[in-house]
Amino acid sequence: MQIASWNVNSVRTRLEHVLHWLDQAQPDLLCLQETKVDDPQFPLEAFTAKGYHVEIHGQKAYNGVALVSRTGLDDVRCGFSAELKEDAEALELGEQKRVISGMLDGVRVVNLYVPNGSGLKSEKYPYKLRWLACLQRYLAAIQARDEPLCVVGDFNIALEARDIHDPDRLTGGIMASEPERTALRSALGDNLQDVFRVFEPEAGHWSWWDYRSGAWDRDSGWRIDHIYLSPELLALARGCGIHKQERGREQPSDHAPVMVDLCWPPEDDEEDDNGWNS
Repeated sequence: MQIASWNVNSVRTRLEHVLHWLDQAQPDLLCLQETKVDDPQFPLEAFTAKGYHVEIHGQKAYNGVALVSRTGLDDVRCGFSAELKEDAEALELGEQKRVISGMLDGVRVVNLYVPNGSGLKSEKYPYKLRWLACLQRYLAAIQARDEPLCVVGDFNIALEARDIHDPDRLTGGIMASEPERTALRSALGDNLQDVFRVFEPEAGHWSWWDYRSGAWDRDSGWRIDHIYLSPELLALARGCGIHKQERGREQPSDHAPVMVDLCWPPEDDEEDDNGWNS
């Protein structure tokens, strides 16, 4: 099973890029963020014509998440309030379409678009921290069901110095402040682990390059697009890679896809292969 995550920064603008990548990479599930389109205007037919099933939770001009799968998903749930029904803050935060989940062959996949926060002095920064605190409650509610869990998305947070091209300068600022990092670690808890770091412990691997200041040309990136796995899935991971080449295309998203390869459903005679990485 291959599960991918990609902030496409407008699915309509980047539609041909997404369809081309799907043809090349062939994931079982592609989780999209920042689709930037209301549900009725989502380019659904372009995906269904290729045999994909699509679940959407969209918003015009901002936000928006979607799940594009080969076989269809069960028990699709949109927003924090799908898990936190009595939580008033979950309902309020759900006005921004940033959360969707579904069951893929027995695995709960959660697709997130975490708020950016804008800046430490912005009113959007405390909103981000509130959102992450709600995420902690949301993930705890899911984990109480004891489902195999895969959490993917644009987290807009570099958890460690090795996730930033210039940590000496950028640590402490937006996307690398200690309150953000602490809030995300608390939300993930002890069970959810960053699968990319199982296969690639070194710095120098980025998933996002700012459009400004020639960041792509200088390879001045951040790793803010993550895939987290519960223990039973982590034990079956065969590889996790960043498809960096997509950021180098004409008029690209500022993010590159990230994909994990899992030996799921588990097979007793399956030989472990931890060498896969793109």
